[in-house]
Formats: sequence, structure tokens, C-alpha cells
Amino acid sequence: MKIRLFIFLFLLLTSFGLYKNKYLNYPSYFPYTVYKFENNVLDSNKIKLGRVLFYDPVFSSDNSVSCASCHSPYNAFSHTDHDLSHGINDQIGTRNAPALFNLAWQKEFMWDGAINHLDMQALAPISNSKEMNENIKNVVNKISGKSIYKKLFLKSFGDSIISGERTLKALAQFQLTLISCNSKYDKMKGGLIEFNNKEQRGYNIFLKQCNSCHSEPLFSNFEFKNNGLPLDTTLNDYGKGAISMKSEDSLLFKIPSLRNLGFSYPYMHDGRFKTLHQVINHYNGVTKHKTLSRELINFKALKNNEVVDLITFLHTLNDSTFIFNKKNKYPVEYLSEMKD
Repeated sequence: MKIRLFIFLFLLLTSFGLYKNKYLNYPSYFPYTVYKFENNVLDSNKIKLGRVLFYDPVFSSDNSVSCASCHSPYNAFSHTDHDLSHGINDQIGTRNAPALFNLAWQKEFMWDGAINHLDMQALAPISNSKEMNENIKNVVNKISGKSIYKKLFLKSFGDSIISGERTLKALAQFQLTLISCNSKYDKMKGGLIEFNNKEQRGYNIFLKQCNSCHSEPLFSNFEFKNNGLPLDTTLNDYGKGAISMKSEDSLLFKIPSLRNLGFSYPYMHDGRFKTLHQVINHYNGVTKHKTLSRELINFKALKNNEVVDLITFLHTLNDSTFIFNKKNKYPVEYLSEMKD
């Protein structure tokens, strides 16, 4: 009877996004998670396995590109050394790699929302000819030949059977633990500190001008909007419109979180802006048209001093604790075994 009650309560909590354990820690002012943990219960061994997989270039056809190649922990799991992602044979993709954190609160992934489940997200870059140019079957065959993975799968699943489903779920587990919630803003929100005058003025501007799309405390509502960027005729990226094939979705891109902007430049889906001043200047002068986001149609251009205040506030969203968290870094303890 007690076991049935426990199972019932677990399913109830996870279905409403209340699931928390020692591997998933976040503040009480965060909203409910949307990831269904009952289908992939967090476990320390599976998280460890996912971390090893994340840094292993085995996912690419020539074993040269790993998930971390485009999603560096020092850049909030994005990259800053070039505008567009680079794949095998140094091929250049069409988009800037988005930062990876607070993924348990997101329903759709990629700039265009092409993937609607975190467990499946990795299949997109794995199969993309300009990124990893591989398939999950070959990945399974390759890691099956590594002794380290036989050990890790045994610890994680009770046997050493390596499958695509298990591999993808382990990857998802590691990514679910990438939670950013220890910035200066979070300390303010938790009542530990107060903003200085400039930060507070910037916060007030944010609440008035930006919060409808970049909703706190995650600093995105994770919807898809046309933010007024003109089409890059070289890339010809129509965003969500290329997935749905609906004209009303043309040039709609996922709204990114504003957390960790100090670590995750350049900005926008194609990395066209290198500074926050450039981003805000774009919104200050955005051309009004019928498919532009309603929020931007009502956007009031900021004065120079307001731009400075807003950027000062945005810097309070940088989370150095997350950036330098050793638990998220390359698994040095498995370095030698990963090369066997």
C-alpha cells in the first residue's frame, strides 16, 4: 500500500512539474518544470554517463566533433569564437549554437522548434551533414567497443546493453542538471542583496520593455517571435516557417534566455551581433511591419543613459558559479579510458 502511494505521489508531482531531488536544484521562485521525469528518472550514474557522452567526439562520423565542440561550459554551453557553428571538416552551419541551461523548463528546442523533446534533440546535430554527419546506430556501434561505456552503462542500467534510447536519455539527464540560478539577480530575488541604483533602474526598464518576451525568472517565455531581423540572403534561414511551411511562421525564431549573456555572445540566431549595445540599437530602430512581434511594435526606443542602465541590469544575470561548476566540465577522470 505504501509503495503504491509513493508511486502515485511521484507521478502526481512529476506530471505537474514539481519534481526535485539532489540532482535538480532550483529556487522556489522558478516555475514548474515541463520535462516528464517519470520517463527518465534522474540518477547519478546516468548523469555521469551523459556527461562523458557529451564530451566524446564519437557522435561525429570522423570522431572530431563532440556536443561540447559547439556548447562549451565556459560560454554557458554555447560558443563565442565564431558566429555560426562549425561541424566536421570545418564546415560552417547556418546558425549560432544556442546556450544550454534550464532545459527542464523548455518544450521545444532548436532556434526553429524542430524538436519537441529533449531526449530526441541530439538526433538533429548528429544527423546534420554540416554538423556531425552521423547516425545513432553507428554511434552505438562505436561506443559499444569502448570498455568505459560498458562499465558506465552497467552502473546506469543494471546491464551493459548499449542502445540508442539509453544513450539519448543519458545525454538528456546530464543536460537537465545544467541549471543556472546563482546570479546576482538570483541573490537579489532571494533577499540576500539589493541592486545598486543603476542596476535597479535597468531592472525597471527591463520590466517595462522586455519582460513580456524575456519573462523572469527564466528570462524567456520560450515562444517564437519575429524580432525584426532582416533575412540574411546568404543563409536564407526562415526559422520556424521552414519547419511548419506556414507563411505566418516565416522568420519566427525561439526567444533565448537573457541569462549569461556575458558569456554567450555573439547574439541572435545567426550570431550577427557581437555586443549588447548592437542588440539594443537594433530594437531601438527596428522597422515596424505586420509580421513583427506585437511586443516590438510597442517597443519604446531607449535613450543612451537607459541603454547603459539596461545593460548594467543584464550583467546581473551572469552566473559565474554555473560557468565554473566543475561537475559540468570535461570528465578528466575518464580521459584515458575514453581514448581506448
